[in-house]
Amino acid sequence: KELGEGDDDKVEINELRKRVEETGLSKEARATLDKELARLERIPPSSPEYTVSRNYIDWILDLPWTVSTTDTLDLDQAEKDLDRDHYGLKKIKKRILEFLAVRKLKPDIQGPILCFVGPPGVGKTSLGQSIARTMNRKFVRIALGGLRDEAEIRGHRRTYIGALPGRIIQSLKKAGANNPVFLLDEIDKLGTDFRGDPSSALLEVLDPEQNSTFTDHYIDIEFDLSKVLFIATANMLDTIPGPLRDRMEVVELTGYTDYEKVVIARRHLLPKQLEAHALSEDDLEVTDEAIRTLIRSYTREAGVRNLERELAAICRRVASEIARGRTGKVVVDSERLHDILGPVRYFPEIQARSWGPGLATGLAWTPVGGVILFIETSSMKGKGGLTLTGKLGDVMKESATAALTYIRSHAGELGIDEDLFSRIDLHVHVPEGAVPKDGPSAGVAMICSLVSVMTGRTVRSDVAMTGEITLRGDVLPVGGISEKVLAALRAGIRELILPVLNEKDVLEIPEDVRKGVIFHYAHTISEVLDIALEKKVDA
Repeated sequence: KELGEGDDDKVEINELRKRVEETGLSKEARATLDKELARLERIPPSSPEYTVSRNYIDWILDLPWTVSTTDTLDLDQAEKDLDRDHYGLKKIKKRILEFLAVRKLKPDIQGPILCFVGPPGVGKTSLGQSIARTMNRKFVRIALGGLRDEAEIRGHRRTYIGALPGRIIQSLKKAGANNPVFLLDEIDKLGTDFRGDPSSALLEVLDPEQNSTFTDHYIDIEFDLSKVLFIATANMLDTIPGPLRDRMEVVELTGYTDYEKVVIARRHLLPKQLEAHALSEDDLEVTDEAIRTLIRSYTREAGVRNLERELAAICRRVASEIARGRTGKVVVDSERLHDILGPVRYFPEIQARSWGPGLATGLAWTPVGGVILFIETSSMKGKGGLTLTGKLGDVMKESATAALTYIRSHAGELGIDEDLFSRIDLHVHVPEGAVPKDGPSAGVAMICSLVSVMTGRTVRSDVAMTGEITLRGDVLPVGGISEKVLAALRAGIRELILPVLNEKDVLEIPEDVRKGVIFHYAHTISEVLDIALEKKVDA
């Protein structure tokens, strides 16, 4: 040994022992560290094992075993903070304020495990940051999209060279508190391969009964995660495994209405873009009419990401004019908008269609929001064949078959000659042909389209519909109602036919959205046909 080397080692060990005394460790952690320190004393500092052992001790000592931030429990202030950061989203704000209210009465309550589900760009991730600010907690985000290795969650065992704790423990060390707001982003996009299943590893993390004793493979000591407020985000629930979904309280976020988008653009997006482009309100004014044109004719989305990009394009144009010496305020109205952004990109789809018998408007749900779906049916001489095109899935094909069976069994009531079925072939097509489509909710639109072409009665172009059908003529409820209603409004449709059992979903849609829409609730297919088909004019 070099002169004085042993003394340096003892000083280092004593400093570590002092840190152990000062850190509020659990009994298990204290016992493990005492044992590890005794082992460290016997290892020569030049040995690679010394560094491994020292790193392990540092990791344990750096964790926030007893360090917590103090929650802000002023409910009025919390409500103001949430309203300032996000417009709308009342259901989620109410849930957070309820948690704070209970926390005020019972300080040791476990944090809820929430899952925000909604289309891209509606504010799921930024809402997590806002909640952390409102509660005065640290914020930690883990991106789970494409994660395939279970060790990313639970860590690697110390026997591996270069082993480290998993992302949960790493993030807690980074946060420096044992009660952060923990955002698990894109939980629906977790993968699986030969290295394990990360979604199964998250079961322990997200179970309130188990997460008070979470054990990372590297640390190998129980760590209490019960004080953490976990928030997961997803675009769709279908790809989240059942057991994982069962552990979370799902809160659905819908897309924004045109009115909400105007308010968001005015309050949040435009000021942000003005600041980013070194502009002020004295340099640029965008009228409300221009923002509405931007929303309806240049973007078609449930969220506001594209709207922000288009506002950024306007700011760039104005900034370049100012850089070239222009003075005075630039006012962007609908006319000036066309000069800056070019021709209109989107038209109301109904206006773009040539309408006639056999065409019906359905409503569909996608992970990026609701869309309207056109069902086209043509008839030709034949022997009773049915052709289905438009990249339809099995469930949708079965809906078309069920619709035709219902029509054949009720031909007399519908005023259709029974011999007609053996004299014609029917072709049902659902544009856009390259986009895969599936699900039972287009059943009512398909039956309207088929009856329309067989009777010559046109389906009303100002009505859209959704619902599953049965062979007995019942109309069954479907999902994604709020997204579908918003899609109809974006397309300029103000009259909708829905299953009667979906009335409860409509009541959850904001009143200012419902106000301008006429809802028809149908029990049976005959009720749908009475509303949807134009009356036959007698010659």
